[in-house]
Amino acid sequence: MTASSDDVRELERVTIRFAGDSGDGSQLAGQQFTNTAAIFGNDVSTVPDYPAEIRAPAGSLPGVSSFQVSFSSHQIYTPGDSPNLLVAMNPAALKTNLQDLPKGGTVVANSDEFTEANLSKANYETNPLEDDSLAGYRVIRVPITSLNAHALKDSGLSNTQIDRSKNMFALGLMFWLYERSLEPTLRWIDAKFSKNPQVAEANANTLKAGFNFGDTAELFPVHYRVPKANLKPGHYRTITGNEATALGFLAVAELSKLQLFYASYPITPASDILSELARFKRFGVKTMQSEDELAAIGAAIGAAFGGSLGLTGTSGPGLALKSEAIGLAVMTELPVVIASVQRAGPSTGMPTKTEQTDLLQAMFGRNGESPVAIVAPATPADCFAMAIEAFRIALLHMVPTIFLSDSYLGSGSEPWRIPDVDGLPQIDVTFATDAKGFQPYARDEKTLARPWAVPGTPGLEHRIGGLEKLDGAGTVSYTAENHERMVYLRTEKVARIVNDIPDVEVQGNETGELLVLGWGSTYGAITSAVQRAQAEGLSVSSAHLRHLNPFPGNLGDVLSRFDRVLVPEMNLGQLRMLIRARYLVDAAGFNRVTGRPLKTGEIVERIHALVQRKVNVVA
Repeated sequence: MTASSDDVRELERVTIRFAGDSGDGSQLAGQQFTNTAAIFGNDVSTVPDYPAEIRAPAGSLPGVSSFQVSFSSHQIYTPGDSPNLLVAMNPAALKTNLQDLPKGGTVVANSDEFTEANLSKANYETNPLEDDSLAGYRVIRVPITSLNAHALKDSGLSNTQIDRSKNMFALGLMFWLYERSLEPTLRWIDAKFSKNPQVAEANANTLKAGFNFGDTAELFPVHYRVPKANLKPGHYRTITGNEATALGFLAVAELSKLQLFYASYPITPASDILSELARFKRFGVKTMQSEDELAAIGAAIGAAFGGSLGLTGTSGPGLALKSEAIGLAVMTELPVVIASVQRAGPSTGMPTKTEQTDLLQAMFGRNGESPVAIVAPATPADCFAMAIEAFRIALLHMVPTIFLSDSYLGSGSEPWRIPDVDGLPQIDVTFATDAKGFQPYARDEKTLARPWAVPGTPGLEHRIGGLEKLDGAGTVSYTAENHERMVYLRTEKVARIVNDIPDVEVQGNETGELLVLGWGSTYGAITSAVQRAQAEGLSVSSAHLRHLNPFPGNLGDVLSRFDRVLVPEMNLGQLRMLIRARYLVDAAGFNRVTGRPLKTGEIVERIHALVQRKVNVVA
């Protein structure tokens, strides 16, 4: 079923936000719209926003859940600074999200839920659908709850079950408005509820009812069409960052022919990696839900000592708890990977909100001189490549490696071009087998990596533990000279990783007035902002770091070629501090710690403030 072709307006890009109570199904509606747009051929980018409180009271402001999806006829890098259309399933959803909707934007409000009780919960003194407070917006009142109930009156479901289906009615209406087929979602419904045909039929019927309501109610003078995007040929699927991370780690197991062992204590927003990897038992993946963070990192270290791919995952608070054991991995020089999906802190902070505030913790958050390698993906799809890169570095250099993602990347999604297996990195692992002259802390001349000796190999028995090791022999040593030598060796080993990572690339001119330098999930906003500024004729380029310890070897040279450097971050300036200390560059910052991704428009404003000379664009 597709929309009628009458009264259609073509748009290049649209951004929709579904918002309501946690039980209203906004996340599911957004995900299904995303999948359908991707199947159609649009480029898509999403950002979900979950309540930070578990089971907040229904109808309350803290209980609002939202999902923003941007879909386009050209390549996009962000889910949009603000929505064009807001679907507000109740007053609280309208109250918490209206500030992001620009004047002239559209509100589709579930008018049935704007009752006196719900208005009071959302701190409204009067009904915004009836006063003049929404005069600057285009407001479409739709009685979604009652229309959904009418569509399912003969379904045989309880009132509670019927009410849970109203997100499908809203989704059907959006499918009509933006000319999207119902078929992908109908197939999903059949598969999802295959064991409960009654529920499947109800969801399908209300989805169609929402679509038909849009076609017949004449509430919208036009509906809209966003053509397919001209993307690079290949096979695509929509993927979240956490899904891509799990698949990347699984790919390492296949490439290295080693067993993957993942131990994790459940923590938002990293828990999806555990549940995703648990699905791959048929590939020999071993997963363990640990009783705490210490047990998880300890088990991962044990797996690495035993010759497996030792992996653990967490978020900022868990990374802090793992710090002593990460120091043990540094001392034992084992190839453990720690995946950290950052969230807003400190302490419990805002568990479902995003930040980039753990970079300094990843870099320095251990006692003693305890250097580790650090990599950071730039986009949800890039999580796949950088998960492989984290293990590639860990295995080649026999060093603990931190994979530093964040909630925006982990929960957000985009089209992922499924790579050719032949194009994936080669990961060759060689275990020590020769007992003659074996020394557990002997050094590879190029990388300074020590040999990986699997327990039980005859003649390769050696001392393990957190006490300082004698250079070469690996026995316990308390001498000052040996300790200093080992500190320098471990530091130099991480420094030499620079020989095995690519140079940082500049997007735009290689020299100029301003370089915008980023890391992690700021990639999309920075890239969009710089492209906009370049189109305005400004002398600005961008560069993005995916390797944070060590930095790429050419970074100092790149920084020296620009008059100014701007570092946008979702923190108070952590990368900026490292850049200024390492390269003595007076980098400027653009810093936000709101729990939300950076906005393109804000970065553009900061670029304008730093680049004084404006060049008129030649028509």
